[in-house]
Parts: sequence; structure tokens; C-alpha cells
Amino acid sequence: MKTSVLLTMLLLSVCVSTHAQDWMNVHRHYDGQDWSFPLQVKQFLQFDFSADGKTLRAITKKEDDSELVVPFSLADVDSIDFSPSLTDEEKGHNKYRVFTMNITTEDGTPIQTKEDWMNCYISIDGKGEYSNFSGIGRIRGRGNSSWLYYKKKPYKFKLDEKSKLLGLEKAKNWNLLSNYRDVTDMMNVFAFETAHWMGMPHTNHTRFVEVFLNGEYIGVYQLTEKIEIQKNRVDIDKERGLLMVFDQDDGPNLSPDAHDNFWSEVYNLPMCVKEPEDLTPEQIDSIKSEFAILENVIKRRDYEQLNQLVDIPSFISILQLHEFVYNVEIDAPRSLYVYRDKDGKYTFGPVWDYDAAYDFDWNNWTENHTYFSNYKELIYGKDPLKATSAAYHINKFFRDMFGNSTFVKQYKQVWAEKSDSMFIQPWAETQKYIDEMKACGAYQRDVEKWPLKNPDWWGGYYDVDEEIAKMSTWLKNRKKYLDNIIAGYPEDEQAVVEIKEPTVKVEDGKILVSATMDFAGGYSQNYRIKIAKDDVVALLGGEPRSLVSLDNDGSVGRNTAAGTYGAWFDEWGDTNEWGWGHVYIESNDLYSWKFGCHPDNCRAGDQHTVMMRYQSGNKKVDVIVTFTIK
Repeated sequence: MKTSVLLTMLLLSVCVSTHAQDWMNVHRHYDGQDWSFPLQVKQFLQFDFSADGKTLRAITKKEDDSELVVPFSLADVDSIDFSPSLTDEEKGHNKYRVFTMNITTEDGTPIQTKEDWMNCYISIDGKGEYSNFSGIGRIRGRGNSSWLYYKKKPYKFKLDEKSKLLGLEKAKNWNLLSNYRDVTDMMNVFAFETAHWMGMPHTNHTRFVEVFLNGEYIGVYQLTEKIEIQKNRVDIDKERGLLMVFDQDDGPNLSPDAHDNFWSEVYNLPMCVKEPEDLTPEQIDSIKSEFAILENVIKRRDYEQLNQLVDIPSFISILQLHEFVYNVEIDAPRSLYVYRDKDGKYTFGPVWDYDAAYDFDWNNWTENHTYFSNYKELIYGKDPLKATSAAYHINKFFRDMFGNSTFVKQYKQVWAEKSDSMFIQPWAETQKYIDEMKACGAYQRDVEKWPLKNPDWWGGYYDVDEEIAKMSTWLKNRKKYLDNIIAGYPEDEQAVVEIKEPTVKVEDGKILVSATMDFAGGYSQNYRIKIAKDDVVALLGGEPRSLVSLDNDGSVGRNTAAGTYGAWFDEWGDTNEWGWGHVYIESNDLYSWKFGCHPDNCRAGDQHTVMMRYQSGNKKVDVIVTFTIK
């Protein structure tokens, strides 16, 4: 290290307090690249060296007067200079650039959970496009599968003070998306840009940052807003507004101990109330009852009433966006937001989480990262109401309005008006991010840090340029294909199939269930089989220790469904694999069971009787379920 630089460091504790400039910029090298880390002078009261003399320590104080240290390895520091603070109006405003972000946790402790907040210091180099940022906050992990299964972890952070980051409006809460399985890094970007172009309100923005965490380079991240009720986010009334998400992970099935979720009354959708927070059970029940009013309107396919309750353009836009990029997570569903202002309409959005779209290959999905294979797969099918030729039979909440001719005509008109630019405009924006990522070498550094093996290329890895080209071609072909598919949607009014909630009764020591299914509903029916726990306990003489599926002869069969309990049953009532199955029961709950039918193996008019059994030691209670498909 040059003597002049070292002397500058030694004088920092004296100079900083009297220096006329606002920022100290630490210039360091890492892996052959030069980086700048800005520190706001007024935040740092002291600078010193570590005991071994190898680390320069910038020390700031938190609100509780405890110290937070930002370390810099002297071996990597090239120089230090000072600069004035410029307003964003004096900057270049190229939002497509790749910026630099430095995160230091307290004591350099690794971030290991999604639950525990850790104190941290964050700085961002605006690179002359936006003002630099320097501040204290807290950070933790985020995400579901992306946190559990992938090496490159996503994060969320909360600043102590509302701040404007890289031109994005002031807020405390922010997300860092890792986009690990997306080699292009552009799947969420394209979805956001398409939503902006479609006019969906409160859509997130993108800023790409290369992140250093506790001195280590951890790759390219997508910095974006947290979806929340706030002036600069989902701008609705904080007290009387409502922000919910259709989400399997946050819903009652996978988060049974949470107090902010419910199964919707009519379509049995997993719902989570994000805001307001800390609602009472009575308030959750009220939200559920109000949402059921909307569900019943959709079930009746009543366009006029739907228009009174829902912002229909947002409903159409979210459905079209999911089909366009083939975001199959609407099947679960997951990450599908809806909000309502006080006395206002339900509005769908903001859009979120699109890295499972673009024909993602779900085979060995935690290791396989293949996309863009088939542009002809359909979420809703050629006739959405009946899910004809659909790869998924998503919940009929999202399809029943396709039995209303007015809705179908509006849906087709919206697509026809936007189709010509559906790919062109959002991709033009996406391409600008791609160009900047390539120009500065961010793609290469990220791939070198997080290489992904390509199962189709022995010993090789996914190539960024090749994947981007595939993505562009896939989207262009899909847009053209959907032009014909959507134009062919049937416009005739179609009769509502009346499906009633399953009936349950106890007779001769057994539990008898009668359930009807809508053939068009396929895998996703509107109701659940709900067994009274008190009945089971009374018949068994205690709580059950297990719940098993039975074959037709009464012997214990196999669990061939995805849940803890249940199975696919074939036409003879025996447990069997999905491909041979006609009807299924599936649940992680002893007393509330999901059910459905295989649309390729069943027909309207079929009837199936299947059996489940509660057991406790030598005692058993059989549940006989008769399914009628309409």
C-alpha cells in the first residue's frame, strides 16, 4: 500500500470532523475490479485500526449508543477521497446501471434465518446517477423455496429512517431478490415492466446492485420495494385499507399457527391478510365474510355486480400476465396480491414473484434451472371455464367469469388492443438492463460466483447469452400463439353448475361423506371435506394417532397424494398412482381434506366411493366418501 494512502488513513480521525465535504469514499479492489464504498461523514464519529493493524474500522453509533463497526481490509484499500453531496436532480438518472451495495452486519455475524433481525450498516454507491446512500438498519433472510433450497440467499432490510434509494421513493422496507435460478436475472424485471406497461397501479421497480456482505462479494441482486400499504407503495388508507395475498405458504395449510390467514368460504382459497396487522379473529372473520360476497358474485358469473366490487381491468391484466409468461404459481396459488381501499373496489396487484414462470421445468426443481422449452403450454386452456387443454386446473375463482359473455368479450378486446406491443415495449425496457449488466461485467461476476450446471450439457453450465436469447424467442412465439388462443375463447353464456358443500354424518360407527365435484374444476374444487374432531374422538374413545387411505377391500393402501394424508384412488376405489387415479383426497390436516378429480380420467356423471381410516391403537373409525362428478 502506498505511504500517502496509509498516512491519509492515520489522519482520518482528525480530518473527518472538520472536512468540508459530506462523503468519504473508500476505494478498494476485489477480484481485479475497483469498487467505491461511500460513507456519510456525519454518521461516523471515529476511525481506528484493528489490533493487528490489518483492518480500517469506521465506527458509528446506533440509537441506543452502541457502536456498529464497518471494517475494510487494508490490503484491499487503494485510496480514500472526499466528495460533496449532490441532489438527485444533479445526477444522470440512468436507472439501468448496476450499482454497488455494501452491507455490514453487527460483529460480522452471518445472516442465517428469516425470523431474526440483525443490526446492519448499508451503503450504496449511486455511481453519479443517483445520490449515494449511507445508513443503519436491520436485515434478515426472506423468501420460501428461494431461502430453503438455494445457495444464493434473498434478503429483506428495514432502515432506521425512511430513505430514498437510487431514485426510488422514500421508505424503510426494501427487498433484495437473489434470482438464483434465473440465469438471465430478468424474469421478474420483465413481469414488472409488463405490468407497468399494462397500467397496473403500484407496480414495483428495479435497481440492480452488486452486493458485498461483510466484505465478501455475493453477486447481483434486484433491489425493489416491499409490497406494503404506504404512501410510496400501495397508496391506500393505512387504517381502513386492506392488503391480502392468495398464498399457499402464508395461508392456513402451510402456516396453520398464524393468526392472519383463512380459507375462503366459497372457493377454498388460501388467503393471508398482510395489512392491517394484528387483527382480532373477529376482524379476520369479517374480512372473510366480505370476500365471500365477491366469491359468490364470481360463482354466479354476475358481471354487473363484479364491476361494483372489483377493478375489472386489474383482474384481466393479472390473468393475462400470468398466462403470457406462464406463471403456473397461480395454481397453488402463491404471491398473488389484491388490495382494497376504504369503501373501494378489490384491485389485483402488485405483481410479484415470477421466477417460476416461463415454462420452468419442475423436474428436480431445486437443482434444475431449465426454462423456455414449450411456448404452447396453457394455464387456462383453450376454453378457460372448462380448462380445455389446460396444463393446470387452477381454482375456478380465476376461471368462472369466462362463463360470462360480457367478461370474455372485454378480456379479448383488452388483449387485442395490447397484443402488438405486449412483448415489444416491456422487452425494450428489459434489454436496457441486460445491456448494462453485460457492459459492466456484472453477469460474468455473478455467474462465476453462483455457477449453475446445465443438465442438458454434460459438465457444462448455463450460458447467460444463450438463456437471454431463448427468453426473447420464447416470449415472441408465445405472444403470437396466444393471439389465436385468446381470440378463440368461447363467448356463449354457460350455465352455472350447482355444487354444494359436502355433507357429513355418523352412522353405525362410521363417518359417511357425500361430496359433489365440478368436472370443470378438475384438481381444484371449491369445498373441503370437514370432519368434526368431536365425532372422531367420540367414536375412537380418544384422539387418532394416524389417518390412512384404504383400498377397496378395506386393507391399508398407499399414500400417493402430495399431502401428509390421502391418496389418488382409481376407478375401482383402490389407491393408485396419479396417472391411474380418478379422484383424490389430500391434506396436511386430520380433519379438513382437499379433494378433486383427474380431468383426463373422469367424466361428468361418474361416481366413486373411496375410504379413509382414523386409527388409535387397535381402534379404528372408517370414513366412507362418495364422490359424484357433475
